[in-house]
Formats: sequence, structure tokens, C-alpha cells
Amino acid sequence: MRFRHPDGTTVHLAYCTNVHPAETLDGVLAQLRDHCEPVRRRLGRDRLGIGLWLAKDAAHALVTDPSALRGLRTELDRRGLEVVTLNGFPYEGFGAEEVKYRVYRPDWADPERLDQTTALARVLAGLLPDDVTEGTISTLPLAWRTAYDEGRAEKAHAALLTLAERLDALDELTGRSIRVGLEPEPGCIVETTGDALAPLTAISHRRIGICVDTCHLATSFEDPHTALDALTEARVPIVKSQLSAALHAEQPHLPEVRAALAAFDEPRFLHQTRMSPPLHSARTGATPTAAGPRGTDDLGEALAADALPDEAPWRAHFHVPLHSAPAAPLTSTLPVLQSALTRLVGGPHPLTHHLEVETYTWQALPPGLRPRGRAQLADGIAAELTLARDLLTDLGLKELP
Repeated sequence: MRFRHPDGTTVHLAYCTNVHPAETLDGVLAQLRDHCEPVRRRLGRDRLGIGLWLAKDAAHALVTDPSALRGLRTELDRRGLEVVTLNGFPYEGFGAEEVKYRVYRPDWADPERLDQTTALARVLAGLLPDDVTEGTISTLPLAWRTAYDEGRAEKAHAALLTLAERLDALDELTGRSIRVGLEPEPGCIVETTGDALAPLTAISHRRIGICVDTCHLATSFEDPHTALDALTEARVPIVKSQLSAALHAEQPHLPEVRAALAAFDEPRFLHQTRMSPPLHSARTGATPTAAGPRGTDDLGEALAADALPDEAPWRAHFHVPLHSAPAAPLTSTLPVLQSALTRLVGGPHPLTHHLEVETYTWQALPPGLRPRGRAQLADGIAAELTLARDLLTDLGLKELP
């Protein structure tokens, strides 16, 4: 979906296909047929943007076989779909029964991460619509915080510089400008937008910036305007933004709230949980954990006795559907998304031109909230995109055909 900003530039809105598990190129082609095109039809659009997630094997097939890449581009066109952004965070196995910490491997100190991201950039250059010259890729925020020492930090920094050089060369060769954004996430080396300032200003390259995920932003209790203003002041490029909402519990000390949270404690994904300031709990004497500021690595850990102070609100890294907040006593951080979106594209000029709805946890929701079959999933994704579209038009953007 495309929108015209009041300044005359185009803002792209897509939804991320990491919600549909696929490890191979055949699986990706099936996604387009079984999921993406039905969502487009529900929206009544001739064209729908999708943020492709390409696992290692799928990306390798595309980058080593020009005919396969042309075939994918043809299939996108045939089904009324377009790609201007990729999700390069998960490497493989995102549809596995248990993902948890595996999603952070390999990290940017491992050569596989550089090779994979380079391949994705080459693929994206070949998938961009004819009238689009800029593409974006979101990626791992350096590494998970453990086993990351000075030596690995140096390797990660060197890899990102090499990536920037490769992206420059790709631009010269193809005329397509591809940028990559580190995606801050709780528990990682780059947990917050503030954590991104030092490494990104050290790299100081226009091809390498940040991807602002509004679920992650909210989980860390970052104020959107403060965070985005700091990035702008530091001249860190906001490459793209993923529109997502976290799980919010206002009174986690209440038994009924803890019971409601427990329903979202599931075995597949990691749900980092954070408590809002103050950092120190006068009641329990607890201090920030090794997992990061006032938090735990997973929701189940937070619910264990005295693991996390509960006299202040909690937020959990669980991407809940944008259009449907959890039932009371829980809610979502949709207001944080709205505030961030206002700053991102509501000003005289957009801070980013690529927006991507990323709710990948539909099948990890409590059983009663999960979609039953493809049709209900398509309905839900279409409803999320409709909400995002309405937020954009309310900010003065005009939807394009």
C-alpha cells in the first residue's frame, strides 16, 4: 500500500510475511498464493506491499539462480504484490516449535550473518518495483547480550562496515539503494534506541541505520518522541519502522492480572518482560536483573515468585494484533505505536518511508484467540492493515491506488 505524504514523497505500508512459516523458495511462493493475495483481495486493493522474510535456504536459491529471482518477481506482479522491504532478522527456523534464543544466531560477529544480509540486499535489488529505487532490510541488533565480548564487538563492527561497502557497490551496479537497519530488542546488545547511538554513530554510514519496532520500543518503556528526537539529532537514519504492539499489564501484582499474563506464556517465542521505572523496588528490594533494566528474559520467569517487582506496570514482548487489544485486565501498547507514528510520518517530512505491520505471533496467542484456518488469519491481517491505513490518513497522508 502506498501513501502520498503532504511533502510529496511516497510512504510504503506492508505486512511482514514472517507470520507464515516457510524455509524454502517453494514455501515462499505458496505464501503468496495462500496468504498474501487473499489479504490483498480482502482490502480491495490492486496492489499490496509485503515485507518478505526469506530464510537462509530461500535467499540462497534466489541469489544463486537469476531465473528463480525473475520467477519470484513475476509471481509478485501476477498476484498484485510488491516488495520494498525485507525482514532479515531471523536467519532460519522461525517457524519451528521452539524458537526462543535461536533467533539471535548467527549474530553480527559471525560471517554467516554478513553473507546472509548481503544476499538479501542483492535479492531485494532485483525485487523492487520498476518505479522504486530504494529498499530496506531490518536486521539483528548486533547480538544477544551474552557471549559478546570486545573481540566479537570488533568483528561485528567490521562486518557492518563491509556490508556498507557492499551496498555502495550494489547501488553503483544496479542503481538500487539498499539500506539496513539494526532493530533494537530487549535483551540484546542494542536493547533500546539509545543503545544504538554509539555503534551507529561510530559506523557513520548512510546505508546503516535503525529499524524502530514499536513493540520493542514500548516494552522498554521508551518515550517515542524522546527516542526519535535523539536519533534525529544524532543523524542516525531511521531506515524503516515495524508497527507492532506489546502486551501491557497495569497492575501485575493482582492475581487475576498474573493469571491473564500466564495465558500468554507459551513455549515458542521469547517474551522479554520489563517493569516501568523506578528501577528499585522498595517493597521487595529487587534490583535490575542481568537480563537488562528491570526485566527478565521471558514472561514465565517474570511470573515466578519475586522474580520481577510488581508494584509498577509490566510490558511483555508479545506482538499482539493491532486492531484487537487483549481482554481486561490486560491491554496493548497501541497508544505508543500511535505516538511513534505521529512523529515518524506526521511532521512536515517523514523520518522514514517504509512501514511494516509485524504481528508474527498469531498462532502463539492463547488458544481461544488464535485464528482457525487461513481465512481467519487473512481477515486479521487485513484488519491490522486497515487500522494502520486509517492512522496514516488521519495524519494527512493520502492513500494511492
